[in-house]
Amino acid sequence: MTDTTEMMEMIDPVTGEIIDEQQLAEQLLRQARQQGVDLVGPNGLLNGLTKRVLETALEAELTEHLGHEKHQQPAGENIRNGTRSKMVLTEVGPVEIEVPRDRAGTFEPQIVKKRQRRLDGVDEIVLSLTARGLTTGEIAAHFDDVYGASVSKDTISRITDKVIEEMTEWANRPLDRVYPVMFIDALVVKVRDGQVRNKPFYLAVGVTVNGERDILGIWAGDGGEGAKFWLGVLTEIKNRGVEDVCIVVCDGLKGLPDSINTCWPLATVQTCIIHLIRNTFRFASRRYWEEMGKDLRPVYTAPTETAARERFDEFDTKWGTQYPAITRLWRNAWTEFVPFLDWDVEIRKIICSTNAIESLNARYRRAVRARGHFPNDAAALKCLYLVTRSLDPTKRGRARWAVRWKPALNAFALAFEGRIN
Repeated sequence: MTDTTEMMEMIDPVTGEIIDEQQLAEQLLRQARQQGVDLVGPNGLLNGLTKRVLETALEAELTEHLGHEKHQQPAGENIRNGTRSKMVLTEVGPVEIEVPRDRAGTFEPQIVKKRQRRLDGVDEIVLSLTARGLTTGEIAAHFDDVYGASVSKDTISRITDKVIEEMTEWANRPLDRVYPVMFIDALVVKVRDGQVRNKPFYLAVGVTVNGERDILGIWAGDGGEGAKFWLGVLTEIKNRGVEDVCIVVCDGLKGLPDSINTCWPLATVQTCIIHLIRNTFRFASRRYWEEMGKDLRPVYTAPTETAARERFDEFDTKWGTQYPAITRLWRNAWTEFVPFLDWDVEIRKIICSTNAIESLNARYRRAVRARGHFPNDAAALKCLYLVTRSLDPTKRGRARWAVRWKPALNAFALAFEGRIN
């Protein structure tokens, strides 16, 4: 097949003729309708086709194992010895198949292994539903409603536990030597620790020198979000091979810049401009937001720090008396704000916000909100990892991300000459 719009074709292994898959599918569907057979369900068309395909594959495996076709002269002493019924859970629901046996009992099928009750695709469905925030009970109900299959909560837990080893390996993998930009943020998750309470889960996302997004890890916090815990997270990232980060974009957490510069002395710490603006609006009446936003824009789009200070003085003259907390907010954040003004416009577009990480947080929050709360940190981490695992399955998002980052990477190469290349 060279194009999805072309007619799908395959070769009949017996006759050698080309089989038109589209025509075959239409014929099967037409026959099913004439006979009143449903497409899905216990006695549906897809169920029957799955049964036939699995049994044919198992028969082919046995033929290869024995060395002779069915009804042919045996190649040795071992021969076929009937079949045994087995119920297998598949992506189209439970399917009862007949598994062929050999007299010597040495046949080890691979397509449906001994004692295997689920095809791998079912496990992926469970992991996908977990990543969307469904509980084990909800997933069990889903299989019962959609497939008419009984899957216990313990079975679902065992399926999701399979990713723990994979998650551990992912969390300890070596990282790139340098990242032009790193975004860090914390996500609040409800965890039952004696009683249900909010716990921060720390997230770090790096952008590689090729413009690809790299989720560096997720860490469960031990209390409220704090710079001290961030120091431990950043130190771990450094120990996994990150020698340099050009710009770290974060919120305005007190003490966080010191933690960042302890790990990477040359890193520029940039406060998220969007966070700063949002915090500004928290102190103001909603009816002034639009006007206040227009008055702030000349501040963060100014060509130089001097021009930005002049624009902010004008803003303060207009709003400072009415909202002194806004003036204090910007004065306190000024040191972390002004590095933003030194960069090329392409770099400004990238570092003006933590949107690169906020889009991830939105996915995480949907899954977390659906669960309500988790029994422990491990359960929460498993859910968050499954969301991470399910991101961008087609890899098209990675390609779009890299294209969007190309202009900024060129500007980074000039601004940080010798550190990126």
